[in-house]
Amino acid sequence: MAVFGRKKQDVPAPAPGPQPEPEGKGRPTPTRKEAQARNRRPIISTDPKVDRKAAKAAVREERAKMNQALMTGDERHLPPAHKGPVKRYIRDSIDARRMLGEYFFPLTIVIIVALFMVNNLAPELAMLVILTLYVVVLIALAHSIWVSFKIKKELTAKFGPVRGTHMYAIARSMQMRRMRLPKPQVKRGEFPS
Repeated sequence: MAVFGRKKQDVPAPAPGPQPEPEGKGRPTPTRKEAQARNRRPIISTDPKVDRKAAKAAVREERAKMNQALMTGDERHLPPAHKGPVKRYIRDSIDARRMLGEYFFPLTIVIIVALFMVNNLAPELAMLVILTLYVVVLIALAHSIWVSFKIKKELTAKFGPVRGTHMYAIARSMQMRRMRLPKPQVKRGEFPS
């Protein structure tokens, strides 16, 4: 007997269908103690010696890859200062030419040895040797600067406006060919296209 309303009739159960997704995160909220314990992990590991060894090994491996890339010209592992198609073009363009700067250091050694030999014999001749050294420096530097401007024009025609190419070209052109890093990948006369 219903006291305050009609009598409930037997209602059939609803057909099983897709269940609504439960709301919330689906797990109980952790206690403050649990949350703080989870956040108390150390910033560095508990064994710094192992970390240092692992870091040194990683640096050593990366350095070995860079050194190998400098010898082979592998673009993937080159240091950032030598990466990219612009730097590759500059290297190939310099390596294809015969530069006066390549002979700068051998000539300098010959001139310095001559200076020591001549200085005791004839001081006037020593001044001539020093003047020869200055002339060699100026000619080699002027040739390198001229070639760097020539390469800059080629780069602008091929890649559009580029910056920071002169010093890279000059520094490479003043090194002896066999001492250059990355190692030359082209023979003399094989200019890049």
